[in-house]
Amino acid sequence: MGKVAVVTGGTRGIGEAISVALNAAGFTVAANYAGNDAAAAKFKGETGIAVYKWSVADFDECRTGLAKVEADLGPVQVVVNNAGITRDTMLHRMKPEHWQAVIDTDLSSLFNMCRNVIEGMRERNFGRIINIASINGQKGQMGQTNYSAAKAGLIGFTKALAMESAAKGITVNAVAPGYINTEMVAAVPEAVLQKIIAQIPAGRLGAADEIARAVTFLAADEAAWITGSTLTINGGQYCA
Repeated sequence: MGKVAVVTGGTRGIGEAISVALNAAGFTVAANYAGNDAAAAKFKGETGIAVYKWSVADFDECRTGLAKVEADLGPVQVVVNNAGITRDTMLHRMKPEHWQAVIDTDLSSLFNMCRNVIEGMRERNFGRIINIASINGQKGQMGQTNYSAAKAGLIGFTKALAMESAAKGITVNAVAPGYINTEMVAAVPEAVLQKIIAQIPAGRLGAADEIARAVTFLAADEAAWITGSTLTINGGQYCA
């Protein structure tokens, strides 16, 4: 059995591609999801990858969920913090619940997940933590003060935890995708989507598999000297 890897938001979109890629690379994958039981069942049926339901926005649910994973599969050695939501609107229209939901799911989830695995990783002198950021956490985006703030905070969290953990054989890195061809992006009106693509020098949306390959690389033993980094993957739209 390979190293145990937990992927949050791991049954759809970018998370699904990451779960599949890690599984193909020999990891034993636990794909977390929050609420879409039908999608999770379909994913499990098609891939054979174990699925676990809990809210990453809740510390106690993360603790219980991760304990279940470890009881079933063994110690968690890799965590990919991919789960995220959007609640887009201009700040002058944003309600407190729009702000808080995104901060809780996209940023506080890092604490909720990492706090519940970091002691075990330190005891074993090994760990890989990979946090999925966003181009809009690097450059900002109108209508996304909540999302941009959360993803920028994720990058800061990554750098700080990397410094704390390097001497214990734990690497902590971020991957910042640009616009990827997922259900979330497909829901953008066509006229808006074409304007976005026009801003991408590569002339297309990214593929979820392209993000998954980067995550698989960072999760490998051979990536041991890469930590505190943010890998920008956006077709040249923003050079950080």
